[in-house]
Amino acid sequence: MYEREVVVNELAQGLRPMAEGMEWFVGCPEAEQRLVVRELELFCMQARATEEDVPEAIVRSGIRPTYTPAVMLTRWRLHMSALPPYDLPRAFRLLIALLAIADTRRRERYCAGGCGHEWHQLAHGTDAGPSAI
Repeated sequence: MYEREVVVNELAQGLRPMAEGMEWFVGCPEAEQRLVVRELELFCMQARATEEDVPEAIVRSGIRPTYTPAVMLTRWRLHMSALPPYDLPRAFRLLIALLAIADTRRRERYCAGGCGHEWHQLAHGTDAGPSAI
């Protein structure tokens, strides 16, 4: 897995503090921020996020429901990588929250007895821990 994949999955699984994740994200060049948001959109879909997850994701993210990423998500528009630069950190927080909800449900329903998903093995140790940021 790429470092950014490890970071976002650790954030979604609560293995890394969100403050640390935000520091990492805003420290990335804009092009990489857009890539991370694009990947998060894909991860949310792969984890089977649903429209019913949106209100909880907005609350968990701590962003205002009137911010553009939240409004987009309430309309089930996940393509946030083209947002203006000032909205990318908000989109990042929101998509991490959405991924956390969907992936938790997925792990409980489909992976409870064990699975081969590399990102579900992060709690057991990884090459790219918090010091890798």
